[in-house]
Amino acid sequence: MKYKILIRAEAEDDLREAFLWYEDKRFGLGYDFLLQIEVGLKFIERNPKVHQVEYKGTREHFVKRFPYKIIYFLENNKIVILAVIHSKRNPLLLQKRIKNR
Repeated sequence: MKYKILIRAEAEDDLREAFLWYEDKRFGLGYDFLLQIEVGLKFIERNPKVHQVEYKGTREHFVKRFPYKIIYFLENNKIVILAVIHSKRNPLLLQKRIKNR
């Protein structure tokens, strides 16, 4: 089955915030971060069910080289990206987003 990736506005905000933070630390590092996110999204698109089902049907993909994870869930033929967050971030933020999905 072919899946389509949908990135929620909150996840886009997460990406923008992380990109700016990494760019501030070193020029070009933000772009490296986005490249790793792209690799992760392509992996998820090819293998959406490879990750274990977690809280309320979400799944987590850990990004290589950066301490971030992509949180997503499957809805029919869509992969909905709920968040792209630092792996040490407070899980309550994620719970609020899941409740509002």
